[in-house]
Amino acid sequence: MRFSIRRRQIMMAASACALPLAVRAQAGWPGKPVNMIVPFPAGGGTDAFARPLAAQFSKLTGQTLVIDNRGGAGGTLGASVAAKLPGDGYHLFMGGAHHMVAPSMYPRLDYDIEKDFVPLIQVASVPQVLVVNPKRVPQATAKELIEHLRRNPGKMNYASAGAGSVHHLAGELFKIQTRTFITHIPYRGAGPALQDLIAGTVDMAFDGLGSSAGHIAGGRIKALMVAGDKRNPAIPDAPSAAEVGLPDYKVSTWYGIWAPKGMPADAQAAAIEAIRKSVQADEAKAVWDKQGAAFPNVAGPQFAQLIHGEIRKWAEVVKASGAKLE
Repeated sequence: MRFSIRRRQIMMAASACALPLAVRAQAGWPGKPVNMIVPFPAGGGTDAFARPLAAQFSKLTGQTLVIDNRGGAGGTLGASVAAKLPGDGYHLFMGGAHHMVAPSMYPRLDYDIEKDFVPLIQVASVPQVLVVNPKRVPQATAKELIEHLRRNPGKMNYASAGAGSVHHLAGELFKIQTRTFITHIPYRGAGPALQDLIAGTVDMAFDGLGSSAGHIAGGRIKALMVAGDKRNPAIPDAPSAAEVGLPDYKVSTWYGIWAPKGMPADAQAAAIEAIRKSVQADEAKAVWDKQGAAFPNVAGPQFAQLIHGEIRKWAEVVKASGAKLE
């Protein structure tokens, strides 16, 4: 009996000692390279923030953040892949506003963004911008373009990052508020959409400023309007939607990072802190500023609340617009 009691005491003591070691080991996250799925092709808005973030993350932690682009189906293909990965702390997913629209547009999704993922942190928010190919669209201002669209319903088109993306719904909301009709041309991400816009294959696009800013600065496309009630410092010459006469046109594209469910709580905390510091590094700040982006710094439970509210908001827009998958 004494031996049994003594043995139990030794085992309990050993367990007590092992616990801090396990916590310390997990708190050392990341102990190896981390893979992050970006559910759009390279060159799009998500990529524009993912790669600078990855560079700073690697400098900060000493471990590589590997970007894995998995485009398709308005970002839902990559999300589906990410949802099935192990929640071991070494698989992340960078999605955003597009995935708040998806539940209303894709009735047969094989994942649930609220149930199959752990929300970590919102890393960037940029306003939507109406951009045109100046060789195809001669109108110099948004007001002139709106008048032209009203006189010529269905004769112009707009590109989006994909059916069911925020870019798509931004176009549909614009059509509702301006009482116009523009043909929607969906692409497999903002990158391919912008390539065709620059090439003159399509007339215009409703895009996140993050992926358009460089092309606007280079004169390859022209910004006629930025969503919201204020101009953006990155494109100060473009009037706000409120100035154009659309005070209720408020659309932003935001990006955040999730992990597949099951990620240990201490690893979550370490990841949030590493991502937060990476975004706040001077090099990353310069990229964010250049693209007219803000760092919301919303994490954990607050990020989960934001996600829930965004899903409900976009469901109402989808219903009002009658938007469907082409």
